[in-house]
Amino acid sequence: MSANTPQPIGSSTAAAELSQQQATYLPPSELAIKYQKGIQRHEPATPHPSFTAKGANPHLIKTIENFYVRPRWLFVRIETEGGVVGWGEATLEGHTEAVQGSLRDIARRLKGWDAMNIEDIYTYLYRHRFYRGGEVLMSAISGIDIALWDIKGKILGVPVWQLLGGKVRENCPVYGWIGGDRPSDVLEQAKVRKAQGFTRVKMNATESIGWLDSPHALDETVKRLAEVKSIGLDAGLDFHGRVHKPLAKQLVKLLEPHRPLFVEEPLLPGHPNEMKDLYNKTSIPIALGERLFTREDVRPYFELGCIDIIQPDIAHAGGISETKKIATMAEAYDIGVAPHCPLGPVAFAASLQIGFSTPNFVVCEMSWKMHYNVGADLFTYMTNPDVFAVKNGAIDLLMAPGLGVEINEELIRKEAAEASKLEPWINPLFRGDDGSVREW
Repeated sequence: MSANTPQPIGSSTAAAELSQQQATYLPPSELAIKYQKGIQRHEPATPHPSFTAKGANPHLIKTIENFYVRPRWLFVRIETEGGVVGWGEATLEGHTEAVQGSLRDIARRLKGWDAMNIEDIYTYLYRHRFYRGGEVLMSAISGIDIALWDIKGKILGVPVWQLLGGKVRENCPVYGWIGGDRPSDVLEQAKVRKAQGFTRVKMNATESIGWLDSPHALDETVKRLAEVKSIGLDAGLDFHGRVHKPLAKQLVKLLEPHRPLFVEEPLLPGHPNEMKDLYNKTSIPIALGERLFTREDVRPYFELGCIDIIQPDIAHAGGISETKKIATMAEAYDIGVAPHCPLGPVAFAASLQIGFSTPNFVVCEMSWKMHYNVGADLFTYMTNPDVFAVKNGAIDLLMAPGLGVEINEELIRKEAAEASKLEPWINPLFRGDDGSVREW
């Protein structure tokens, strides 16, 4: 009797069962075979060379300093009694002095606290001072929090992603910027990015635009996206909150046939119901989050189901501690995480640590050779820039203890002394032909 001969009910043959299995189950893919026992990449724990266990409690916070450096970054340095130095980043573009004021207050309060008790310190800074949240305080907390995770990883001899539950991937996809505040020459810049190893880019969708502008003001946006995609790159479009509701719904419809990777801040934050209306009008993934700083801030967007990607900025959103909690919360709503990071190497490294350990991470912004980086670039203050090498559109696992980046402290101190003589960076001002203020 052949395997194809009808069998009596309740009977079978080995050949028939094998045929059925082969028809039902495909053979495992190469990746399934490679990772059948998970990601196998072991590195023994090795404490950072700066750690020497001396004193009654070498983990107590000894000093907290901050350094404003060009192009527009604010670094935080925490040193313990045991000599371990952790670096954080509290950059809040255009509001440097406000954050520095908050950091001076925090430094006075935290001297003598145990740097290993990150959650206790975060809770104190956020909850025990009555007024909470907001971009200034949260950015200051971010700088402190990131530095504390760096210290803890260095003391224990492991990268931060190990402390966050371990790795769930071997590299993190990243994207680079093309164009500028007034996007132009995007095709040539896209070609350069492709040669640098990127497979994804982002650009501003429009330049200065009115609340109800001519529909023709949107034509160049569509043209630019088509040009960039013509060379095989995926592209996200940052509306930057510049486009108000009358034009936003027109623009997403025009862009839809060209399938952008996502549209970012298609409306200003603070409009979750309006975002839901826009969400229902398009199949393009909607992303936002750089101007949301806590789980409470993102909650209405999650509950309304009006976004596909959340973009917390680790230098604004409470550092690694709160960003990780936002990411975990997002997973329950099937929302991806794409850290916003047009900032310096410390914030970028911290964002990658989230990416390595977060299942719903999708992509991270990278500021290398970005249009804002005047006077310094992403690698300027690092002594190990090779860890940020872009390969096939991604950054490999950071394996060193802590954040995985080594900072040139001597250069930072020298640059901060020079930058203190200059006005801190402020964002451009957009105005219409009638003199009215427009969104930047």
